[in-house]
Amino acid sequence: MSGVARRHLCPTHDSWRIDETYIDIQGRSYYLWRAIDSSGFMLDFLLMARRDTNAAKRFLRKVLQREHVEQMPRVINTDKYAVYPGAIEALQQSGELSEATEHRPVKYMNNILEQDHRFIKHKVKAGLGFQNFWSAKRTIRGYETMNAIRKGQIVGIEKGYLRSQNHFISEIFGVAV
Repeated sequence: MSGVARRHLCPTHDSWRIDETYIDIQGRSYYLWRAIDSSGFMLDFLLMARRDTNAAKRFLRKVLQREHVEQMPRVINTDKYAVYPGAIEALQQSGELSEATEHRPVKYMNNILEQDHRFIKHKVKAGLGFQNFWSAKRTIRGYETMNAIRKGQIVGIEKGYLRSQNHFISEIFGVAV
């Protein structure tokens, strides 16, 4: 998410959903790790070449360090992919994640996030893919920022209220809308 817009994000809830999806960059699969809270608000994303326990730990650390993430998660919902339990346990043992955080590996609990992946996948497909990692990362950051604005994740901007969304975009990015 854009650093400028990140300062205006609403605080998040303590129930998280975490998942990864793949993005093709010049014919090679990269993994887009994404996390949302129980209301569908984006916590963060990370584009990586790997899909292993270290990648999951790195992503969770990144999410935990965000300013708008004001509280430790009470529960983390994931699919049944085998790397999540190890990553969550490692962060709990190191003290970066609360011992009280419950991990729920239930596939259907992530349906909201799977639907949210569609927005990004649709934009990527419409743009005919990416030629390199860095342009993909920057472009996805823009997609995520605009998606957060559209979903009403910005303080003082309601979902569906286009006039305030347009005003926010013009103020923050210096763009006439």
